[in-house]
Amino acid sequence: MTVVPSTSSSSRPAVRAAIDIGTNSFHVVIARVGPGARFEVITREKESVRLGHGSGDMTELEPDAIDRGIAALRRFRTLAESHRAQITAVATSAVREAANREVFLRRARDEAGIDVQVISGVEEARLIHLGVLQAVPVFDRQHLVIDIGGGSTEFVIGKGDQVHLARSVKLGAIRLTDRFFPGGIVDADAVRDCREYVRSYLTPLAREVADWGFEVAVGSSGTVGALAGLIEHGRGGEPSRSLNNASFTAAELSGIVDLLTAASTPQERLTVPGLDDKRADLIVAGAVLLEQLFATLGITAMTVSEYALREGVLLDAGTAAPADAFHHLSDIRRDGVRRLVDLFEREPAHVGHATDLALRLFDGTRPLHGLGTEARDLLEAAGMLHNVGLFISHSAHHKHSYYVIRNSDQLVGFTDREIEIMALVARYHRKSDPNPKHAELAALSADDQHVVRVLAGVLRMGIALDRSHNGVVTDVRVALADHHILVTALVQPGADASLERYVTEQRKVLLSEALGRPIELASF
Repeated sequence: MTVVPSTSSSSRPAVRAAIDIGTNSFHVVIARVGPGARFEVITREKESVRLGHGSGDMTELEPDAIDRGIAALRRFRTLAESHRAQITAVATSAVREAANREVFLRRARDEAGIDVQVISGVEEARLIHLGVLQAVPVFDRQHLVIDIGGGSTEFVIGKGDQVHLARSVKLGAIRLTDRFFPGGIVDADAVRDCREYVRSYLTPLAREVADWGFEVAVGSSGTVGALAGLIEHGRGGEPSRSLNNASFTAAELSGIVDLLTAASTPQERLTVPGLDDKRADLIVAGAVLLEQLFATLGITAMTVSEYALREGVLLDAGTAAPADAFHHLSDIRRDGVRRLVDLFEREPAHVGHATDLALRLFDGTRPLHGLGTEARDLLEAAGMLHNVGLFISHSAHHKHSYYVIRNSDQLVGFTDREIEIMALVARYHRKSDPNPKHAELAALSADDQHVVRVLAGVLRMGIALDRSHNGVVTDVRVALADHHILVTALVQPGADASLERYVTEQRKVLLSEALGRPIELASF
């Protein structure tokens, strides 16, 4: 998060800027955010960047696309500064999937002065849902929210503020255009192939949606809004100034799809009333995708929300949950970690106690490692999840834990970077030390590699201090001397802690190296 100092008094709503770095467009919304999930929009801007266009199924960000993106971020920062707004910037599928995303992230930080958070698809879905609930009156009904982006489509089923299902699939207007309609050129065979491809992708999701069911479907994003606008033009009369809460039927969508696919080139498509020339090449892919979503998921009508990810980011940044019983993890994070623990963990009491001991060590060595609350939260989550790989196999279960954490759709509320750090800390809780030759670790910045080493070292010692899984060591104390760290374990009266001491001696090396001081264990 990038902070621009504010002169607002504490009694006034905070001014915040949310930047949505999408595959097709970059958006910024600046608003005064008050209590009770309310905000007053000051201004909005949008730039068509096409960050993920022409990149080989989004495996690489093209240099010219990165240049356009950084230029847009510079302009957005200037706009935010003019309102003295606190900036939160999030990136979605184009950056999330790019092998060279660190180039974009580094340039955004160094050249535009903006720290960009790369969010997972499921986290993106959660934030979209949060934004949509502020715009469309569906709170008390079971609702399906669909957001079609350039590189992915996000789905949420919820009721009230509860999310029952959150999914992200790699289907988007740019991705499908590049695959089936390059240059926006359309023919009947390509339309047929695109429909079949989309249906094949949606089959597993359709089963999950059917299991939950929904009363109303809501669509957000530029693609849904553009199609709703075309349908409104087709109805005749004066177009509305706002499409928020507008609705259209499956039959109306089908008519627009027929009209758009009948035009073989973007130039021919521009004769369709109401079509933005910037969407003329992408609109067919988006229309076919939405058509197949209606057919596959059983949607008969859709309501339009003009709020989506960026509004969700505004609200989420302004309403962070306070710390409570599960240490410092917010409600949404805690619930996701708990779900994974409930699904995969065989000994929750042991991992909970080992994590508590690791947190004590983290707090006691804070003057040396200098890490803050964010790292502590990641340590706690990684500690609770470090053994989930045992569900797959005991052999190399630390590697399986990495895979489960990295690929779970339960860890809502964490950024993609945070999930990667958590997964790596779990990966290195045993066996080999963090090694820059490992591709996943090498992909992190030097600072984040240091975080992994410290947290993995702390976790190793916390686990060792409960090696018997019997809670023999009840607590731990840390004293920092000039040239060493003294760790004292408090032991249950009369208990034998020789196993804990032996294993802790073996596993203290990583933390000692990460902190640059030898660790001595008091007798216990």
